[in-house]
Amino acid sequence: MDGKADGDLQAPLTVAVVQLCSNQDVDGNLETACRFIREAGAAGAQVVATPENTAFLRTDPSAPAPKQDLDGPIVSRLRAAAREAGVWLLVGSMQEQVPGEDRRYANTSVVIDGTTPEAPITCAYRKLHLFDIDIKGGESQKESDWIVRGDELVCTPVAGVMTGLTICYDLRFPALYQALHDQGARILTVPAAFTEFTGKDHWLPLLRARAIENQCFVVAANQSGHHGGKRRSYGKSAIIDPWGITLAVAPDGPGWVMARLDFAQQDKIRAALPCHAHRHPNV
Repeated sequence: MDGKADGDLQAPLTVAVVQLCSNQDVDGNLETACRFIREAGAAGAQVVATPENTAFLRTDPSAPAPKQDLDGPIVSRLRAAAREAGVWLLVGSMQEQVPGEDRRYANTSVVIDGTTPEAPITCAYRKLHLFDIDIKGGESQKESDWIVRGDELVCTPVAGVMTGLTICYDLRFPALYQALHDQGARILTVPAAFTEFTGKDHWLPLLRARAIENQCFVVAANQSGHHGGKRRSYGKSAIIDPWGITLAVAPDGPGWVMARLDFAQQDKIRAALPCHAHRHPNV
């Protein structure tokens, strides 16, 4: 589909978010993800999004990541699943090999057009903001120890709809989402492995805030549950409309949920409350 209907109206789009509890078993994670992609496609999804660290989530700090190029076996397997399901697929993130880096890698989202026989990769986004935190009594991580920060904003057509790509910790930086709105985004994606400690208080409020501020749909596939070791993710994968209404939210554990994005309603919201046109030139 090209996402267009009568005149210049954007046709509605059915989107699914896949929720996983990934670990260090790459084959097992991919088997589950591909099954959910096929199920969502069979149920009518046109776009499917998976979480951050779809194929590998480190639970042992000493475990090496399965670093690969975008044409490696992990993305190839997901391209095959997208093609079989006949969907556009946002691979929330994978560990992409970076030239000249022995240990570190890019945390990369990959967009795949599975509606064509070739299932090409149409775009990739590398996570801009790295989760380097140490919360007393809570989470302690330093992503910069193993991840190379990206340096480019990405807003790209997905099933004909301009979509701004972000990953997890990016969610805490509203200026990024405003910039993506200014590049024409109607959908904002937030694949994540949002921790249980912060997620219980911050995940859904921040998703709703980014939707309301930018009058965009937010599509947020999250990891869920105990991955092993000290790693726990909050879950509650969600699809939120431009008014901040939660259209779908996943229950705990692996699975998927789906919602219909009504762009005519988005146009009405933007016309009735044209807050971006009211932005002061000094802001």
